[in-house]
Amino acid sequence: MTQRVHRPREDAEFSFILGMSGVPVLAYFTGTWPKAIEPCRVMDLVVGGIADDYTGRLTAVRADITRCPAATERYGITGAPSYVLLKEGEPVAHGTGPMTIAEARKFLDDHL
Repeated sequence: MTQRVHRPREDAEFSFILGMSGVPVLAYFTGTWPKAIEPCRVMDLVVGGIADDYTGRLTAVRADITRCPAATERYGITGAPSYVLLKEGEPVAHGTGPMTIAEARKFLDDHL
């Protein structure tokens, strides 16, 4: 069974997942400080809820800002939750804040 949302434990694992993905990657960045916890949980539910719909077209990656600081810096992430859509490792779209499932689908469909 394929993992619906990858959860790298460090930058090297994040980079490995990006390198192995033959499809665009939705990387969403989360935080564990008090004001970020609830919005990040919302994004966990949204991305987890739509991951199956994009199987074969998208790889979803949940990166913790403190565990993946190089990726956080590389993509200019300044808050959580934040997300970036990558094609061949390069950002093509990004945003900040929680989204609804409908907003996430529109975001992806506009850029895939």
